[in-house]
Amino acid sequence: MPEIQDGRPAVESRRARFLARSGALTRRPGVQLTLTILAGVLLFAALIFPNILSRLTPLGFLRIPVEGAVILGLLAVLPPRARRVFGVVAGGVVGLLVLEKCLDMGFFEELNRPFDPVLDWVLFDDAFSFATDSYGRFAAVAAVVAILVLVVAVLAVTCWSVLRVGALAGRHRKRSAIAAGGAGVAWALSFTLGLSVWGAVPVAARSTATYAWDRAHQARAGLRDEAKFAEEVRQDPFKAVPPPQMLTALEGKDVIFTFVESYGRSAVEGIALAPTVTPVLDRGTAELARAGFAARSGWLTSPTFGGGSWLAHATFESGLWINNEQRYRNLVATDRLTLTRAFKNASYRTVSVMPGVTRAWPEGNFYGYDTVWDSRNLGYQGPKFSWSPMPDQYTLKQLNTIEYKKADRGPLMIEMPLVSSHTPWAPIPDYLPDWNQVGDGSVYHRMVDEGKKPSALWAEPREVRAEYGKSIVYSLTSLINWVELYGDDNLVLVFLGDHQPSPIAAGAGASHDVPITVLAKDPKVLEKIVSWGWTDGLRPRPDAPVWPMSDFRDKFFTAFGRQTPAP
Repeated sequence: MPEIQDGRPAVESRRARFLARSGALTRRPGVQLTLTILAGVLLFAALIFPNILSRLTPLGFLRIPVEGAVILGLLAVLPPRARRVFGVVAGGVVGLLVLEKCLDMGFFEELNRPFDPVLDWVLFDDAFSFATDSYGRFAAVAAVVAILVLVVAVLAVTCWSVLRVGALAGRHRKRSAIAAGGAGVAWALSFTLGLSVWGAVPVAARSTATYAWDRAHQARAGLRDEAKFAEEVRQDPFKAVPPPQMLTALEGKDVIFTFVESYGRSAVEGIALAPTVTPVLDRGTAELARAGFAARSGWLTSPTFGGGSWLAHATFESGLWINNEQRYRNLVATDRLTLTRAFKNASYRTVSVMPGVTRAWPEGNFYGYDTVWDSRNLGYQGPKFSWSPMPDQYTLKQLNTIEYKKADRGPLMIEMPLVSSHTPWAPIPDYLPDWNQVGDGSVYHRMVDEGKKPSALWAEPREVRAEYGKSIVYSLTSLINWVELYGDDNLVLVFLGDHQPSPIAAGAGASHDVPITVLAKDPKVLEKIVSWGWTDGLRPRPDAPVWPMSDFRDKFFTAFGRQTPAP
């Protein structure tokens, strides 16, 4: 009888019996068959998996993937060692494509476009910051951990599925080859006859191969775009125009460019949103007219949708189409003439008021700002409103103190994004009719405590659009009333949206268009843009001209300068 120390032989014996039972269980024919069927189903599902959330339905899987026939055929004819290598590679590729399709779903839901495998990785840092601001750091870290676990699980499952099917194909090579051929014939017949289960979705699926090809082509195009963009930067018709001949029609004016976050065409024309937003614009037009201001409005097409405000700002300032991070990074490394630098060259004091910026912003040097005011030096002592570090009414009131109402100052050019309408649209600050109540922002603590929490709002998606509309009303009300209360005879204000909100608020099929308005007291300013054909007032007509946002810089320089640019 063996000597027992600390019970180890007994423990080892129990472990051995457990392993033996487990091995016997997995060797049972029924279990083996179940696992093989499961592997086949999972591989089939991975090959058919869509990249748009609305297509993730049971009917969407009633299709024949041609890639399945190809994979099964190769598994049937390859020798054992090559079959295992192919299984790992094919499983990894299929798993990566499934993960990218999941990213596409998220990007379509938020940004109305697919994920770019070359250029979009930088956005994950912003997504983490947004999740931290909206739901707390613990929830953001937990989400990252869950995503990493999901990535490993998907890759492991797809590799296991291909290897498991490969093992079956190796044992039954002839039958597997016949099955692969039959699936290929069925696919070819379905493709030739144009069979479909529902709508325009064909039974003969080639989505995985086509998707992989499209993504490879997209990556290649992204890499080639760098040289093309460098040429676009060099072609600047205003680079050689002398500063004394630029912006001459605005001499002595204070020019403020204001982006209203997520202020899109859907807010002005959408069936669900227009009844809330358009009365603010129409009432504002009348109130400003009584104060002596007139306005004209049109449409611009933003390079981005649902997010990426900095891309819209760069497009507007540079006159170039900046629709991805690569173009943005390349742009800020050039000496391209921006709107801001043109004003700086014309002896304006150029100022950026950036309430949403919470850390150093070196790109300000590219634009040509003399001073950057951000969340760290605007003196705000109140609470954050989810992502937004401070309410728009506070930012506008503080603008008077830091720049606009200073005595003995020269002409100003200011760029100022308003951020209270930034997703997640909860909580939304209350507009304070008495601007003296704004103070240092302490008054807003009660509003945050009593307002909606982002997690509560997004748990009821049907309420999101209405809250988005309320946030736009708040931002526009604050801006219009600031002009009415504090705007002087020399003010020229250009305000516009940076992009549409995410599809949950903008609605399906929304365009990239955003409203833009120019208002001033001096009628000579608006006379310069009569040829633009814009609508009188703060609300553009549906048939008002629509320009790419990249066209605005050149049209603005041409309208308010004295010399025609070089061809």
